[in-house]
Amino acid sequence: MKSLMLLWKTLAQECASRCHTSATLDCKTVQGRVEHEGLSFLTITLPTFGKDFERSLDRGWVDRDLFTGFQWKGGLPKLLWGFLDQVFDRTSGVLLDDPDVDCIRSVRQLTLFCSKMRLPCSPVRVDAAFRAYVQCEQEVRENRLDLESTKLWQFRQASRLLYQVPLTKVDRDIYYLDDVIPKHGPGATAEKLTSNGKYRLKTWTKRLEKIFPCGEFLLPNWRHWRELEDVDILEPGDEIPVRVISVPKTLKTPRIIGIEPTAMQYAQQAILPKLLEGLFEVNHLRSFIGIDDQDPNREMAKEGSSKGNLATLDLSEASDRVSNQLVCTMLCDHPHLFEAVQAARSWKADVPGEGVIALSKFASMGSALCFPIEAMVFLSIVFVGIQKSLRTQLTPRLIESFRGKVRVYGDDIIVPVDHVSSVIEALEAYGLKVNSNKSFWTGRFRESCGKEYYAGDDVSVVKCRSMLPNSRRHAQEAISTVELRNQLYKAGYWATCRWLDDRLKEVLIHYPRVADSSPVLGRHSFLGYETQRIGEHLQNPLVRGYVVSAKSPSDKLDGIAALLKCLLRSTRASMVERPDNSPRLDHLDPLVAEEHLERAGRPHAVNIKLRWSPPF
Repeated sequence: MKSLMLLWKTLAQECASRCHTSATLDCKTVQGRVEHEGLSFLTITLPTFGKDFERSLDRGWVDRDLFTGFQWKGGLPKLLWGFLDQVFDRTSGVLLDDPDVDCIRSVRQLTLFCSKMRLPCSPVRVDAAFRAYVQCEQEVRENRLDLESTKLWQFRQASRLLYQVPLTKVDRDIYYLDDVIPKHGPGATAEKLTSNGKYRLKTWTKRLEKIFPCGEFLLPNWRHWRELEDVDILEPGDEIPVRVISVPKTLKTPRIIGIEPTAMQYAQQAILPKLLEGLFEVNHLRSFIGIDDQDPNREMAKEGSSKGNLATLDLSEASDRVSNQLVCTMLCDHPHLFEAVQAARSWKADVPGEGVIALSKFASMGSALCFPIEAMVFLSIVFVGIQKSLRTQLTPRLIESFRGKVRVYGDDIIVPVDHVSSVIEALEAYGLKVNSNKSFWTGRFRESCGKEYYAGDDVSVVKCRSMLPNSRRHAQEAISTVELRNQLYKAGYWATCRWLDDRLKEVLIHYPRVADSSPVLGRHSFLGYETQRIGEHLQNPLVRGYVVSAKSPSDKLDGIAALLKCLLRSTRASMVERPDNSPRLDHLDPLVAEEHLERAGRPHAVNIKLRWSPPF
């Protein structure tokens, strides 16, 4: 805690030096509040200040309804006054005609620096998050009942124009099971099976059996048909529910995700590549929906901040508010794909403290189909809103005219400012919730996919993700702090980097200068890497430093299950080749370790080991 406060002070003094002001009083204020309020001031209260600052930029003035809990000096909050004075008028609080971009960046850097630390929330906040999950489910159910037939018809028409051609091909592939190859991922499942243990799966569902016969998915080939005698085909009422858990997000609230049953996850991973291939064979969909490339969203956010023509919208609880009713409406013209997606969707969720509940949402985060399906739903709703704004019927030509003006990546949505009110109205009419604190369109500030811009200038910040390490035993903290140091270096905070270097040298005795492609935990530098010796065998440069060591746990697999895994891996590997500009599918199933039948799954622990390694 003390080290983190010293790091914040060092960063504040460097920011003040950049902006030709003083941060001495700010450091005293923050120090005093941290002593009284604890870590929550840095991780919750100060980030709230930063979000109020962004809202003020969007409004064009500082209002008294913001920055609650902070003292005022004239028309501005007293904290970070020297920075704010170069952005807003000190008396009226109105945004200056030419605010200092360095001050804008510095205020955001200092207030949001600790906003995303990977620390567990208090049990009270975790319980509140689970209750909110159940409440959200109730709201989705009520909104489903309230949806008018006219709204559903408009949504269906927009979806037809957008997805009729690609989904027809996917529907045909699902019917014939043409290259529909399932996959087990390394993540957890509701049954808590090991990574290789998933290939011994002996449960299937009656719903899946109609579309994906277990003999096709659970056997290497039909020579082993007797193995099906041990497979338990579950009736809908006996299916295993999604296991709902919390994972660290911020200290204010955790992230709630659902861990799918093994059979559902397996089938979802079979549908996913076919769905992505179908979508991205259509040029205009590639420009409207992002799956693995955030750069177009970021470029459009930059354009919106510079020209004021594009708005950036963010949705709250985006995944949990997508009604399955909308997904059914979107896919109703494609019966085989519709049935496959519904069969691979879990109907129930086991929520800690709340019991097993029925799901009206399509899926929570954790489902392989959640991300692409929600993006498709959001895009259809966006065009319903645009249609209403233009007071005309959607046509393929009209949709094509919005290329470069509309894009959806997860819950990050970009639309033209001229239609933003109508789009927000449409999103909320279909049960979604627009996050007003992270949506921007009136001022010159824009935010999308982890990048922030003001008037075309990048004002993104570096965030601390963990506490600082005290010894090499704190391997995860050491790895995270080295990464933080290198991000600060590239952002130009060199005085703060020197402070961190001194701190890291006490923990990592060997701490060389390396290139950013090196496996060694070391300092990145624009001056290049250092060489400490030449390799004996390859005559290559080497440095002595700590390398991350993370070994998969022992998980032996043999017999028919091992044959199934090998055949699935080789089949999916043959599908890696893809046409230009199509979505990356190779990252879905990388061919890794030769010992995959001996060890598999995510490592239980991460260590760092001292060794000679290349500095590049």
